Amino acid sequence: MRTEDLITALAADTSSTRTGQDRAWTLAILGSVVLAGLVFFATIGPRADLMAAVQTLRFDFKFVLTLSLALSGFMVLRAAAVPGARVPLRALLIAPVLGFAAVGTELMALPAGVWAMAAVGKNMLVCLTFIPLISLAPVLVLTLALRNGAPTRPALSGALVGLTAGAIGATFYAAHCTDDSPLFVMVWYPIAIALVTAMGAALGRLFVRW
Repeated sequence: MRTEDLITALAADTSSTRTGQDRAWTLAILGSVVLAGLVFFATIGPRADLMAAVQTLRFDFKFVLTLSLALSGFMVLRAAAVPGARVPLRALLIAPVLGFAAVGTELMALPAGVWAMAAVGKNMLVCLTFIPLISLAPVLVLTLALRNGAPTRPALSGALVGLTAGAIGATFYAAHCTDDSPLFVMVWYPIAIALVTAMGAALGRLFVRW
């Protein structure tokens, strides 16, 4: 085989592999969202005053936080699945920066005497239960997709799976949660997502090896 033919064959094989991985990741993220949605609607569903809530800034901002984390987490996860690729971990700072800015605004707007009440809220146990529950199927689906790649750091890649899945679960849960204060969101949502992240890291360590 001539050198030019070999180069052409290798390029075609790389392109085919990339296309296959792109398709697998697309199906994985779509499947994750669908399955998370099914669990959400089969269990707790949206809050009763949803139509009124969507007209408030604090309710809408919850989705800015969770979706920015889900999108950045998925972007970083995709990069981590490719050997030698640069993993843009800094992208994961977007959601925390936005969240802490919202917390600062909330602290200036609320009297100091109600800060603790706003942070504790009324639904912390529901939050810690249902974000991981809604995230379980996305963790499994994204872990299967990760196995089709070739991550060189299985635990880190698995943690990114958990982070992305947790953010998906938190996005659905936000539609149910009646605690809209950024103080509540930045305390309990991260704890719930951290639980899912730890689960993803454990699965990655066990099942994502090559």
